[in-house]
Amino acid sequence: MSNVECDEIINRLTSMLPAERPIALHEPTLGQLEENFTKDCLRSGWISTAGAYVDRFEKELAHFCGIEHAIATVNGTSALHTCIVLAGVKANDEVLVPALTFVGTLNPIAYQQAIPHLLDCEKSTLGIDPEKLDQHLQRIAEIKNGTCINRQTGRTIRALVVVHILGIPANMPALARIAEQWNLILIEDAAESLGSFRDQRHTGDWAQLSALSFNGNKIISSGGGGAVLTKNSELAAQARHISTTAKQPHSWDFIHDKVGYNYRLPNLNAALACAQLQRLPEHLSNKRKLYRKYRETFSDIETAKIHQPPEALQCNHWLNLLLLSDKNNRDLLLQEAHAQGLLLRPLWNPMQQLPMYAQCPSDDLSTTQQLWETGICLPSSPGLAA
Repeated sequence: MSNVECDEIINRLTSMLPAERPIALHEPTLGQLEENFTKDCLRSGWISTAGAYVDRFEKELAHFCGIEHAIATVNGTSALHTCIVLAGVKANDEVLVPALTFVGTLNPIAYQQAIPHLLDCEKSTLGIDPEKLDQHLQRIAEIKNGTCINRQTGRTIRALVVVHILGIPANMPALARIAEQWNLILIEDAAESLGSFRDQRHTGDWAQLSALSFNGNKIISSGGGGAVLTKNSELAAQARHISTTAKQPHSWDFIHDKVGYNYRLPNLNAALACAQLQRLPEHLSNKRKLYRKYRETFSDIETAKIHQPPEALQCNHWLNLLLLSDKNNRDLLLQEAHAQGLLLRPLWNPMQQLPMYAQCPSDDLSTTQQLWETGICLPSSPGLAA
């Protein structure tokens, strides 16, 4: 990319974004409603992991997602770790997972002393490529006594974790069929995809266990926060139990019946989450508007195109992705944009590049590598749509 081409991209971004600098990649939109709810929580005195706002948030979140149970947790990583634990992932198991994701998807697998098994993505959804996954399993796996075994390592392949990258629903019908065929426990990492639907089903509805995140950079934020989603009442009860230090109900005694985790969402954070959830339809509308503006802005430039998800999907457009024509252009553009207060970001470093996951088993990861080399995430806060 020449300096002229770089300047052209920067100029187009500058023309459609507010003049104030810096412009963050994604920041929460907060207002009077959030202030009212958090003040009410403070006045109540219930600010820790019990309180009316926690119960309210769980019920309203489950209703919005169309999934029977939501268990609020302190962050998305804790929610996903709870899912991994309840899926029965054990030490030395392998868990199929995309290489194109945030490290928080793989860390809970490592917490269980299990081994991530890295998969490639498809360009259309950025999620796991079901065709490549099917071919990969045909090459390296077999079913023995009802269990999926990696013939190359001798280890059990226990689960498949699907991530809805940048809020785009992955190809869940195909991936769910593969999970069933190979007796894999299916888990959805829906941390980025609140408000995204495929075939009129919210992300998280395809698996027995799913995880959401409400970090400060998500489409709604509780400061920190997450949730486990499940349609199974028994799994919901287990998730609630182990995320509350596995403490048995008792008026005064401290009885814990297994190793548990201090993962429950504080009521103060839940108050903020309740206010944000009320504003989610507005955020989704603004994000769709911003996506259309980006797509129009870059419609006639050959060196940079906005990634367009399949039209049949209903996406929350959490982050908008700009794809460059040449991998050598990315860092030059990032450097110039940051100098001008546009805080663009590349996609996450592919997981095979991180030292703790470099030796993990994997399929060919060429599409992941290409997207990382050419992709830039653009400022995508809901408030930028005006």
